[in-house]
Amino acid sequence: MSKDRKRLDAVRRDVGVLENDLFDELLSGCIGRRDFMRHGSVLGLSLPLLGGIAGAVFGPTLSPRRAMAAGTPGATIRIGIGQPAGAIDPVTIADNGGLVLLEPTGEFLCRTGPDLVLQPQLAESWRPNTDGSVWTFKLRQDVTFQNGRKMTADDVIASIDRMADPKNSANALSAFKGILQKGNSRKIDDHTVEFHLDAPNGNFPYVLSTDNYNLVILPADYAGDYEKTFIGTGPFKLEKFTPKVGASFVRNPNYWGKPALPERLEYSFFGDQQSQVLALQGGDVDVLQQVAFKGAQALFNDPNIDVMSIKSVSHQQVHMRTDMAPFQDKRVRRALALTLDRKKLVAGLFNGRASIGNDTPFAALFPSSDPTVPQREQNLAEAKQLLEAAGVGKGFDVKLTTERYMEIPDYAVLLQNFAKAVGINIALNVEDQNAYYGKAVFGQSDWLDSVLGITDYGHRGVPNVFLSAPLTSDGTWNSAHFKNPTYDKLVAQYIASPDLGGQRAIAGQIQRLLLDETPLIVGYFFDELVPMRKGLAGIPPIANRLFMEGAHFT
Repeated sequence: MSKDRKRLDAVRRDVGVLENDLFDELLSGCIGRRDFMRHGSVLGLSLPLLGGIAGAVFGPTLSPRRAMAAGTPGATIRIGIGQPAGAIDPVTIADNGGLVLLEPTGEFLCRTGPDLVLQPQLAESWRPNTDGSVWTFKLRQDVTFQNGRKMTADDVIASIDRMADPKNSANALSAFKGILQKGNSRKIDDHTVEFHLDAPNGNFPYVLSTDNYNLVILPADYAGDYEKTFIGTGPFKLEKFTPKVGASFVRNPNYWGKPALPERLEYSFFGDQQSQVLALQGGDVDVLQQVAFKGAQALFNDPNIDVMSIKSVSHQQVHMRTDMAPFQDKRVRRALALTLDRKKLVAGLFNGRASIGNDTPFAALFPSSDPTVPQREQNLAEAKQLLEAAGVGKGFDVKLTTERYMEIPDYAVLLQNFAKAVGINIALNVEDQNAYYGKAVFGQSDWLDSVLGITDYGHRGVPNVFLSAPLTSDGTWNSAHFKNPTYDKLVAQYIASPDLGGQRAIAGQIQRLLLDETPLIVGYFFDELVPMRKGLAGIPPIANRLFMEGAHFT
């Protein structure tokens, strides 16, 4: 142990204040191995170094087998995904079917692995300054695009400026708002970039990771013609793309990393989940991107199918317009939230494959969540008292508008039934995704304009986007039209905090404020289900992603 301590002391002399604060939390027992690994990766410490220090404190642990450690190369892997809702363009695409098509050829500076630990990809390393207001990223030097041109800092800066420019209507713009403006990414040399942030940010690398689904690195001269080439730096290159039908990719022989195991990937587009399920059972595809439990129950009893269940922070938010009747009174919002039986939700919609939510974006999976905040439970008596005090004791009628996607229509029916118990009569308006999201701007979107709605939110490694875009006063996804200066200040403090202890203290204040105000109902965080043919292996258990470079048949 003395040898390990000497090694740790030597490391501590070579790192800064933020890293030493993390080591102090580890040695004092304030955080465990998982949180130490995760937060150390955010600060840019290498995974081998973190693993060695954690092993010295907790003892050795078995290293997880790499997805590509075994397997016979050469197969074609067939993937079933939802029909993309629009043109495939990394700048604007927003639906899951379209986003998953970025993965074969596109790559990120870093990517979120299992347990939310960041892994280097196109960036070799990164490091913050003392307060987290400037982050320096070192890029790999041996990376080329599929057209043979070298990737440099110019491509990285252009890709990020493209997403951060309000003129481009980028889907990722909300992730950059208040964090990094166009023009504030600075080239130090061909393989070093400094990011000068609008304010300190303790979790900034997640903004440049797979958390920010659109931010694949594109050539600096990208002209918006993505469907012609699917240009990127990834392990595959485009073979053929047919809109509304499918796409195929072949192994990239000039890939900078380990060669992909599959020789070819073949994606087929489906209009609904039932068609995907039948295609998998019929042997027409090998794996599905993601399914809702309801409608896919048969897969769990099929001896030819395995279903990978991945813990995630994916969820559906029920928003209530805080600026419109009847939800301008927080007592009415809290009353509706109190009608939910969350255990029945988790059992009925997911057969237990979900975690109960507490009407805030802080899932238990996030290390910064405050576990001491009381869990909201169903309480119909209190709900009726709140409605009476708000002057609507006899109940009211309201329309809920939502999207036809995964289990959301069933969730809407359950919410409707729960609300009846206190006299709230909910009429349902379930639309296809194009109609629901519209142009995704206020005044032109049923999502952002409806008085009551349900919206899906995909997995992230940190809650920052969930806290800012849907809930801050100027948030681009603020469908609740929630404006609370105290909340805005707390979120800014949380995002700026560089250490887990500070984040957790602020998180508790945010969680309690949101329980009091209740602009949103978050009833659950669901596991993501990826069904595949038995014998298919090598797909890493990373929520909301389907990385196929290590896929193989055993």
